[in-house]
Amino acid sequence: MIEGVLLLPRPCHEDTRGRLLRMVRCDDPEFAGFGEVYFSTIRPGIIKGWKLHKRMVLNLAVPVGSVQFVIYDDRPGSPTRGGVQTEILDCHPYRLLQLPPGVWFAFQGRAAHESVVTNCASIPHDPQESITLPLDSPEIPYRWSTTD
Repeated sequence: MIEGVLLLPRPCHEDTRGRLLRMVRCDDPEFAGFGEVYFSTIRPGIIKGWKLHKRMVLNLAVPVGSVQFVIYDDRPGSPTRGGVQTEILDCHPYRLLQLPPGVWFAFQGRAAHESVVTNCASIPHDPQESITLPLDSPEIPYRWSTTD
């Protein structure tokens, strides 16, 4: 695991009417503050990334579909610098992925239909606060393929 990245189980209450999925509460020990909540969709096989947030803590969950996240640690002084971590989020089991500032991430839709990614961000969106790289950047030691 990359230093500062958390993968946490989350409750999923299901009955004949449907499911209730809790993502984050302000009294959770890992809660890093509230800036905004947003939903992003991703189509099957599509890859979004690479992106790095300088200050934002991301709290990610996938309530619909399946998404593979790849995280790369390039933070100077980090004990896991140079490490790559991959995680698949969906509802089975339902989990929260928390990404600290300073790590690169990208993600790919894995379901046969559009997937939904939810982010409860610690600060409001600020385009000056993030950096992007192309998917084939030589700075990140991970290569995406259509068979990932």
